Amino acid sequence: MFDVNTLLQSQSEQVTFWHQQSFECPKEQNFAAQALLLHHYNFELWHQEDLARDKTASDHQIARVKQAIDRFNQQRQDMIEKLDERIIAHLQSQKIIPQANAQMNSETPGSVIDRLSISALKIYHMCEETLRKEASEEHRQRCQQKLDILKEQRQDLGNCLQILMDDLLHGRKFLKIYRQMKMYNDETLNPVLYEKANKKEA
Repeated sequence: MFDVNTLLQSQSEQVTFWHQQSFECPKEQNFAAQALLLHHYNFELWHQEDLARDKTASDHQIARVKQAIDRFNQQRQDMIEKLDERIIAHLQSQKIIPQANAQMNSETPGSVIDRLSISALKIYHMCEETLRKEASEEHRQRCQQKLDILKEQRQDLGNCLQILMDDLLHGRKFLKIYRQMKMYNDETLNPVLYEKANKKEA
């Protein structure tokens, strides 16, 4: 359905590209395009989270950043589920029937792809720290050690995704989506939001 190594390479390349060029939303709605969108939501989240730690920012600025974080995080969660839905649809189209002793993985492929996306961002920014001229040599060495670990972890996680996909495609595991059911962005579920809405109507 997709090549894991190609996915890993694409995530790393896009992180570098987006730091130089603005993001263009893909016109397609295939699996690769949706994985790209998920990756970009994480890219935006990463930099909004940086802004949220600015101790000199005004309350108004922090509020805007928090709203952006909530928006991108909701889009991120929705896209993870869409990726898993596509994988389930593919398994069904191929008439792949789970074996009698098949088990469910605790983490879905969409969630692993999300973690790989975040790891690509960590590696990019940790690499930046190893090259920061104004930082101390001790700082750069510490960051290099962390970078080596991050790269190993990313490779390990990519291998885990490959094994999971192989298991799903051969019926050794089955995929079930557990909905996140985020409540804080829903005006019908967040009491702060619906109580204000009720007051306006009163």
